[in-house]
Amino acid sequence: MACFTVPAGEAVVTTIIKKRMEKQGTEKHENNMAVPMTRKLKWLSNLLWGGSALLAFEHVWHGEVQPFFPFLTAMSNPEDTQEMLHEIATVGVSMAVLVTVIWIGMCVTADMIVKRPVSTMKTTN
Repeated sequence: MACFTVPAGEAVVTTIIKKRMEKQGTEKHENNMAVPMTRKLKWLSNLLWGGSALLAFEHVWHGEVQPFFPFLTAMSNPEDTQEMLHEIATVGVSMAVLVTVIWIGMCVTADMIVKRPVSTMKTTN
């Protein structure tokens, strides 16, 4: 019903952090080969925004989100509200955690690829 709100909330936070890092110039460059943290945060925010948008569209498609107050149809009934909050706490949080774990794997893999010695890279001719 509203599971997309958790990844959307995380997307808002990561976007704000990325913007602040870019504005303050707090990026530490150990070497020219490292992937900047702002770029990595952009990956995470893109994953979260995209997933949230698709989930929100799916909920609109099924009539669970409406263009007028209270926006979420589950907010009009106390029993449905309890079910919605349970869904947010279980499904929404687990989706946000899964996307973040996948992003961590992407970052580790990108750092391993970037820090790999040039001699081990294969060239195609």
